[in-house]
Order: sequence, then structure tokens, then C-alpha cells
Amino acid sequence: MPYEPPTHTVERSLRATTGAKIVAGVDEVGRGAWAGPVTVCAAITGLRRAPEGLTDSKLLTIKRRNALAVELERWVTAYALGDATPQEIDELGMTAALRLAAVRALEGLPVRPDAVILDGKHDYLGSPWQVRTVIKGDQSCIAVAAASVIAKVRRDAVMAELQTGAEEYAAYAFGANAGYPSPVHKAALAELGPTPHHRLSWAYLDAMPRWRHLKKVRLSAEAAALESGGQLGFDF
Repeated sequence: MPYEPPTHTVERSLRATTGAKIVAGVDEVGRGAWAGPVTVCAAITGLRRAPEGLTDSKLLTIKRRNALAVELERWVTAYALGDATPQEIDELGMTAALRLAAVRALEGLPVRPDAVILDGKHDYLGSPWQVRTVIKGDQSCIAVAAASVIAKVRRDAVMAELQTGAEEYAAYAFGANAGYPSPVHKAALAELGPTPHHRLSWAYLDAMPRWRHLKKVRLSAEAAALESGGQLGFDF
């Protein structure tokens, strides 16, 4: 399906209206997974022409996405990744965990951005960062698209390593589903129960009587109220 390539339009607008000189694109992956971390990438690209075929990582084949990630890691001015673990997600809720991962990514950059383009409509980052949210920013903004691809490939690799690194995790097929609720993953969960890499505060355990007693309840009602959902999302 043809698509419009991403541009620097939002970045140019931020530079013109705020005086920002360094703008980072930020995107996350893993929000809707049942296992594994949520991973955020922050990428600074400047205003250079993007590599051919750059777009939202979910619109790319696995082969093209992996090849493009290698190219992007050399092409971007700078990038950094930040994770929030399943345990942090359980303790904080997804919104706060996303912010934690995003701050880790932004603080991992060699320079502090003057402004941030954040994919989506919800600003989970907040003060003191100067944020511009863009719906479908991973399709329309070059820096966000670059962050999208790098984050997706890196997190997929982490999940694949879980499967190959421990025999007891093979049944969950993390290498194929990246921790999302595929049929194989669901069947393994029902039979074997959650691993230390699963998010134990999530609603999927309610439908598994055998393992329901393992569900964790966050003590913070405020954190629960801020939860942004996405637990049933499929984007692997």
C-alpha cells in the first residue's frame, strides 16, 4: 500500500515557533505486550534527507525493518534507548512507566534536546520537556519514524534472546510474538503460567483461573487511573 514519506515539517515548525535548535523524535514499542519491557527510542536527525523507505516500523516487513534499522543507526545524528521493566510497569502503571523509559532515553542522548516530538495524542512525558504530540507521528515525522524503527528492532531482539537464552521460555515463542498475546503465547501462559518477564498487574490473568492468584494490584489508585490501556493491542 503506498504511503506518504515522513518529512521534517513538524521539526521545522518547532524550530520556527519555539527557537529550538535540537529536536528529538520519540516513539515507544511494547505498550500492548503481555511480557517484556516497554522500550522508548529518542532520535535526533537534524534536517537531512531520510533513508529511502523510512516509515512507521509496523508498515515494514521484518526483513526491511531490520535492514533499515542498521542503516538508521549510522544515519541519525544521535539516538538512545530507554526501557521500563515488567516489574516497573506493574508498580507504576503504563503511563508512568512510559515516562520513565522516555526520560531514560532522552537522558541517554549526548546532547539534551530543546524540544521533543512525541508520537501519539497523549503527552506522557510532561514538564520540564517541551513536547509536541503528533498523531501518527511515526508515519509523518522523520525523527519519530527513525525512533520507531530502531526501538522495534531492538526490543524484538531482546525478546528473541529471552526465547533462545532459556529453554523454559521456548514454549512462549517470544521470538515470533515479541511478548504480544499470540495464540501460541496464550496457550503457553494457560498451561505453564507467567514467567518473571510477564506483566502481572494486567487483566489477562483474570481469564486464567489457574494463575489468577499471581496477579499484582498496584497500591496507587492515581497510577491505576492514569493507565492508558492498550493491554489487548496487537502490533507484532
